[in-house]
Amino acid sequence: MISISFYSNSGYKILRNKERDHQSFRKSEIFTEEVKAIKSEGEWRNILSPEEFHVLRGKGTEPAFTGKFLKNKKKGTYVCAACGNELFSSETKFDSGTGWPSFWAPISEASVEENADNRFGIRRTEVVCKQCGGHLGHVFGDSPTPTGQRFCINSISLKFKEQEGSSDKPKK
Repeated sequence: MISISFYSNSGYKILRNKERDHQSFRKSEIFTEEVKAIKSEGEWRNILSPEEFHVLRGKGTEPAFTGKFLKNKKKGTYVCAACGNELFSSETKFDSGTGWPSFWAPISEASVEENADNRFGIRRTEVVCKQCGGHLGHVFGDSPTPTGQRFCINSISLKFKEQEGSSDKPKK
């Protein structure tokens, strides 16, 4: 396994792992595997608001029922507020009554990562952006949805890309 690390034009540190059969690395080789965006704490502080930094980098939680996407009914895609990675589709969003936007599945298995979270004496499963490692929220197995999962996500960890022609106003 070869690990390659370099900085892209946008300043992201790119980490790539490539399994090789005793072949040498060629600069022109195209990699299709997972790419992670890594910035220093100072770099994240410069690009995120204090509230975004608290949640995305400090694993904080926004107060229940205060998030800007809690009642969003528009069609589109929710992306990571830190790096723009596509995370959830409006098609899997539902009202769980918990005070945070809830989804029954990520947009793809490659978009989020789940980690054990035993902080505060509670056993939970943390959900992070697979591209930048930003804290998104937690996933619970108590949903009445097709997957049985409830991805309880902080609005501040998200940005929304609206699908053209979408509206949260009821059609007449």
